[in-house]
Amino acid sequence: MSEISWPPNWPRALEARFGTPPPGAYRATPEAFLVEELLDFAPEGRGEHLWLWVEKRDLTTPELVKRLARACEVRPRDIGYAGLKDRQAVTRQWLSVHLPGREAPEDLEARLGETPVRLLEYHRHPRKLKRGVHKGNRFRLRLTGEACEAADFDARWQALIEQGVPNYFGPQRFGHEGRNLGRAEALLARGWRKRADPEGLLLSATRSYLFNQLLARRIADGNWARPLPGELVILDGTASQFLVETPDEALLARAERLDLHPSGVLWGKGRLGSGDQAAEYEQALTTLAPALCAGLEAAGVSLGRRALRLRLGNPSLQRDGGGVWLAFELPRGGFATAVLRELISHPTL
Repeated sequence: MSEISWPPNWPRALEARFGTPPPGAYRATPEAFLVEELLDFAPEGRGEHLWLWVEKRDLTTPELVKRLARACEVRPRDIGYAGLKDRQAVTRQWLSVHLPGREAPEDLEARLGETPVRLLEYHRHPRKLKRGVHKGNRFRLRLTGEACEAADFDARWQALIEQGVPNYFGPQRFGHEGRNLGRAEALLARGWRKRADPEGLLLSATRSYLFNQLLARRIADGNWARPLPGELVILDGTASQFLVETPDEALLARAERLDLHPSGVLWGKGRLGSGDQAAEYEQALTTLAPALCAGLEAAGVSLGRRALRLRLGNPSLQRDGGGVWLAFELPRGGFATAVLRELISHPTL
């Protein structure tokens, strides 16, 4: 019997206060979903790697890597990037090309001009751009539909600013209609092998699903934003974490100010580190999905942690007559769809 329930019915944080949001639409065109990568450092201006600041439209990052490799006459593995960006969007991100001792083709922009890509600037740097080194992403999104016209839309948005957003992994992590999860469950049952999942996509989908299940239970129980006894909390905007044996008033006040967040386990081999009530929620995953948990451990995945909550950075709302433009920043690993599903109902959310 499958341990995966699809489609999932993960609760929204605002449902208890506002109810289920009315229908809405997003991503009507790529230009209605704008994403810009944020780094907290700049290329040094020298080195073997050419860093390119590019804008792509309606194109995946892996496809952009292939096209850039062909244009520069290098292997795809000589291309570096910090994170995957949405396809159905206009996105800006850095990529690096290993070009020791030679320059990029003089007609590089022309070669990329045959694709939905614009080269905005480029600089040299000593090192390849590594996955996950970006600080986060800035989003500017246009929403339309009944939800935007509802009397409580602005109140929902303000509530997200004040209390934060559930840090769900977005639906794109699980594939169309959750098919990555079905493939993952079958592979883990046989015993994971790298040749069957070379990029670790199916392992990632499994851990993401279990994390969402954990977060969903914490939301249902009303304690997803409040540290519990035995909680490993994560400082906002950092990877720093520490154990809270018994939350006191001062710590709870910091959580209310979004200075720190409760965390949840990304399942794998290793010691949970949490205790008491927080650990009980996490250990319950072994009862909910014992084969998935055991399969991840057998695959050698190391246990990790992820904040249960996101803080919206530099949020703003503008109405244009026919809809709403939202702008906000999320830390690395945050999904804009987690924000949108609190504001609108849509089949893909």
